[in-house]
Amino acid sequence: MIVDAQSVKNSDSAREKGYDAGKKVSGIKRHIAVDTQGLPHAIAVTTADVADRKGASQALSRCAADLQAVQSILADGGYVGQPFAQAVDELLGAEVQIAKRSELHTFAVMPQRWVVERSFAWIEKCRRLWKNCERKLNTSLQFIFISSSSRFCSEDREQVLSGQHESAG
Repeated sequence: MIVDAQSVKNSDSAREKGYDAGKKVSGIKRHIAVDTQGLPHAIAVTTADVADRKGASQALSRCAADLQAVQSILADGGYVGQPFAQAVDELLGAEVQIAKRSELHTFAVMPQRWVVERSFAWIEKCRRLWKNCERKLNTSLQFIFISSSSRFCSEDREQVLSGQHESAG
């Protein structure tokens, strides 16, 4: 399981917002936990001033019953710290692995981390989600679920049409 957060700017109609000083964004934050294929298993939407660790803990706690088979969580430097590792251990019984950036300050694709970034890109393909237009955080969360569902249903339909889908029975 791979966790990450994305700060998203608000439009004028959005009511709830916070300020993410690290990314200089006024709006909301999407916290997501995906498997190695990029399929979302836990999602939370908070105001942008909520720390990545707290938002990820919220997302994982909502879906803890369905994530009991998870053995390891891969995260970036925003999730460093004993409180987050302890919360993950209590919720899922999993260990947290932090993907360290290189010390050279050069661009490098971090192994497995690109999967969660691709998932965010899939979510943003839905025109309504490239910026937060919703008045309530729960509405934004539901649109993320709809976007994710329609994405994977269309992939499944394309596989069926091309004959690559395995039929049951």
